[in-house]
Amino acid sequence: MTKIVWDAIGERLYETGVDHGVLYLANEAGEYNVGYGWNGLVGVSESPSGAEATPQYADNIKYLNLVSAEEFGATIECFTYPDAFEQCNGVKKPSAGVSVAQQTRRSFGFSYRSLIGNDLVGTDYGYKINLVYGALATPSEKARTTVNESPEAMTLSYEITTTSVPVGDGYRPTAFISIDSTKESSEDIATLEQILYGTEGVDPRLPLPAEVIEIFGDGLTVVTATAPTFDDVDDEITIPVVTGVTYRINGLPVTGVIEITGPTFVKATPDFGYVLSVNSDDDWAFSPS
Repeated sequence: MTKIVWDAIGERLYETGVDHGVLYLANEAGEYNVGYGWNGLVGVSESPSGAEATPQYADNIKYLNLVSAEEFGATIECFTYPDAFEQCNGVKKPSAGVSVAQQTRRSFGFSYRSLIGNDLVGTDYGYKINLVYGALATPSEKARTTVNESPEAMTLSYEITTTSVPVGDGYRPTAFISIDSTKESSEDIATLEQILYGTEGVDPRLPLPAEVIEIFGDGLTVVTATAPTFDDVDDEITIPVVTGVTYRINGLPVTGVIEITGPTFVKATPDFGYVLSVNSDDDWAFSPS
């Protein structure tokens, strides 16, 4: 070991800011395969809870501590939110301008960045990508005030609770993952960002924890999804067989020949240990003749 040096040049790190917010909605299979940019994000306050010790006594001494389960919560503050968040906020819209409140709230996934700075380059030093799973927003207060000589835009605040999702062997379920760009390779960070934010022809999605760990572990196998073929005489879709790719209709895996009677949407998703290539298309729409 070497002698400890405090506050060395270049090691005076700090974390600040929040940006690149994305809302993700899950399908019936629990996959967050649709993402929406979250503009007007003001702040995210992380507030984990639990992990409280309960002492147990025996033989007139403290015998052990039992620790309660840890949960992740947060508060999202913003000026506005994506239209898709309405259903997460308990709102249904029978038409574009009509909002019916106090409806069923839909759970969602969420990602955002926080900047890492140091004493040499400021916030150009790096950033953290933070991923939240199984989030549920609670009703929040809206304070509407008159316009005066010091006008301020109204901010919205949503407290969220979470339900943890499976991670894989060797890990307990979690609802929160953070990735530090200063400690991971730029190639792996770029792979994750392409998945989170989408690319030309490929929708943004929130990878589940096992896939995130795989990206920054031994690496993913890159595959290209082959497009299904369509027989417009018999109205049949033929699903190709591609190693590492599962094709789904309405979130359910499909194989072989599928006869359709109405507009049908086919989605390709990578299996565990695989990732779709950047230029790979992953969804196709078909309609019967």
